[in-house]
Amino acid sequence: MEISKPLLVFFSLVFFNLSFSWAAPDPTYQSLLQCLSEIIPSPNVSAVIVSNNNPSFASILESRIHNARFNRTSTLKPTIIITPSDESHVSAAVICSQKVGFQLKIRSGGHDYEALSYTSDKPFFLLDMYNLRDVSVDIPDESAWVQTGATLGELYYHIWEKSNAHGFPAGVCPTVGVGGHIGGAGYGTMIRKYGLTTDYVIDAKIVDVNGKILDRKAMGEDLFWAIRGAGGTNFGVVTAYKIKLVKVPEKVTVFRVERFLDNNGTEVAFKWQTVGATTDPNLFTRMLLQPNMKDKQRTVKVTVMGLYLGDINGLLTLLNKDFPELRLNKENCTEMPWIDSVLWWANFDLGTPPNVLLDRNNTDTKFVKRKSDYVQTPIPRDGLESLWQKMVQNEKVGLTCNSYGGKMDEIDPKETAFPHRKGNLYKIQYSINWDDPSIEADIKYTTQAKAVHEFMTQFVSKNPRRAYLNYRDIDIGSAKTWSYEEGKVYGESYFAENFDRLVDVKTAVDPNNFFRNEQSIPPRSTKTA
Repeated sequence: MEISKPLLVFFSLVFFNLSFSWAAPDPTYQSLLQCLSEIIPSPNVSAVIVSNNNPSFASILESRIHNARFNRTSTLKPTIIITPSDESHVSAAVICSQKVGFQLKIRSGGHDYEALSYTSDKPFFLLDMYNLRDVSVDIPDESAWVQTGATLGELYYHIWEKSNAHGFPAGVCPTVGVGGHIGGAGYGTMIRKYGLTTDYVIDAKIVDVNGKILDRKAMGEDLFWAIRGAGGTNFGVVTAYKIKLVKVPEKVTVFRVERFLDNNGTEVAFKWQTVGATTDPNLFTRMLLQPNMKDKQRTVKVTVMGLYLGDINGLLTLLNKDFPELRLNKENCTEMPWIDSVLWWANFDLGTPPNVLLDRNNTDTKFVKRKSDYVQTPIPRDGLESLWQKMVQNEKVGLTCNSYGGKMDEIDPKETAFPHRKGNLYKIQYSINWDDPSIEADIKYTTQAKAVHEFMTQFVSKNPRRAYLNYRDIDIGSAKTWSYEEGKVYGESYFAENFDRLVDVKTAVDPNNFFRNEQSIPPRSTKTA
């Protein structure tokens, strides 16, 4: 009997898959599988783990890599990716990784600019929270349980499904994972009205180093304090947060105004520094400083964009009084429901349906470097003019400045692990992107970022110079032995006066330092698991 070509292809694929499954398994894979099988009461345990010779390995790993610098052939990849779909899988992964003797890194899908969640210089397992993505919204209680593998876009969409009058004060990038964003004190366009994501966490579930699943009551207030701003992966694996929703008006207003230096750009930048932090808390503004070409000359473009929790007339009245230098007019503004403002900030066209927020695909991975700073006194005009010169010399480095004040001035820096509150006018993110995959390009462009950052030393916070945890920057320092003194270098930049308390929490809940990365909180002892 003659067999058709499609059937031949089918039988060949079946034979290949059977051959693959019958091949002698890797000893590490086999040890992990056996351990997981003893803990997880399921016949499909093998579906939870993906070895690095599995055809799906690369697509799973790369789907949530947002910095191409850490996706080279020379980058050490995880030996196995563990993809839990249940809390019990997470618990088993923590227990079995220790039993097999491998470090465990945890990834929730965020940008992770330095790839600390999915790279290492030693063999490791990757715990990818991607499938733990449930969002349960309770409008009568004005709360939601959200698993840490969900994206911000999914969270926003499911809130919108239930209510047009509620939102959540989180970030503008819909593909960022909830776990890292909330745990590291994520912020967004309602920061001045409501504060940070971490300020609205009212409960959580964490898997500790012993594999136990703990809620707020079981973990205790010290650990609950620590995971709100210091990142849950320092202390365990946070599987879900219970968050309090916030009220949003029926209509909000967004706007964008661009100025070059020859069209009062310097005046706009100078005035924004104080207005952004002192105006009505219903208004958040972001100032972008970007090297640009105009009339064949290098210059800097100053862009001010914002969200006002109110209508256009209220915004115009406010800024014509507080910020006349901006020359804001009605044509710069658009009124819309809050969910549409989420899409606007994510650079979607007006009229895009909200279901686009459910798209988790990462389709635009670039080579990037990010750094951060906090500004506590306005940069003088001559300082801005010298900054313009520095930016023209380093033609790809842009500055994104986010206004503080409002609610951020009202919360004690010790209330959560995140300390950067009152006294800051704005936060800076230094950004540089490139497409050239060569190592030489890495050196060239990261050097540019360092040059602008170094120049800004005179204008930013000091003793310590502060940085934002969710903009990880390995230049600040990294751990080799996880000693207290080593951790203090980057720890005080990220956590200031809260660092010592975080060390105490770490020592209490993970004394052997199983949960660690290159910038994690060290225990008092340097012994590592």
